[in-house]
Amino acid sequence: MRPAPTVTLMEGAFPGLGTVINVATIVIGSLLGMAVGHRLPDRTRSVVTDCLGLTTLLMAGLSAAKVTDASLASAVGAGVPVLIVLGSLLIGGITGSLMRIEGHLESLAGVVQARLARRPKFVSAKETGQGHAARERFIEGWLSASLLFCVGPLTILGSLSDGLGKGIDQLTLKAVLDGFASVAFASSFGIGVLLSAVSVAVVQGLLTLLGVLLGSMLPEAHIAALTATGGLMLVGISFRLLRIREIPVGDLLPALIVAPLLTQLVVILR
Repeated sequence: MRPAPTVTLMEGAFPGLGTVINVATIVIGSLLGMAVGHRLPDRTRSVVTDCLGLTTLLMAGLSAAKVTDASLASAVGAGVPVLIVLGSLLIGGITGSLMRIEGHLESLAGVVQARLARRPKFVSAKETGQGHAARERFIEGWLSASLLFCVGPLTILGSLSDGLGKGIDQLTLKAVLDGFASVAFASSFGIGVLLSAVSVAVVQGLLTLLGVLLGSMLPEAHIAALTATGGLMLVGISFRLLRIREIPVGDLLPALIVAPLLTQLVVILR
């Protein structure tokens, strides 16, 4: 008896459909979270933030574990993957610090928050009157949610598969996860989480376009290096949520570009 063919969800659908679904779930989840968040007392919102920090730490560990991926070790040699992650964070962090990426992101978020504050239908009266505290809360929500939603194997593999016309199974799963996470984030951080939908649209849209242009997926080793590096960046986000240390994760963003490039360099030199 011949085995039944594997069915891929909406294979052949227009490129970008997975990202559209993902963005929609984040918007819906954020609106639900914002609707109930201001009704929660501060102590409850603090507990929600702690839960998000712990969950982010769990997801960070799962992503960082990719440093032990067999394909990465096979491509660059045993013991080298850790050095690649370290080198990516150092090079990316130094570059981002010199470019002041974290500061620019905070300035951009501050401008957006200030404009939204002039529109009461988007921001509650309580948030409008908090001034600097509201701005910091907005920035924290936008940056934390954006990195959590944009860093990970599902983002990369799912977007590339979508662009290659191989289905949106992975992005559909990610959309469900992000939808629930955005409810929790928005209940604690407010409208900044809603703006993370724009970050997801840009990042996944570009990755989907890359899949369309390349016609093939990135090597597994390069994706593993990128995912492991992103996992450590998520650790930084979890530390911020848990109020352990304010790590400038924005300055580390170039490491996500350095990781696959450094992996390719090692492969060539090996």
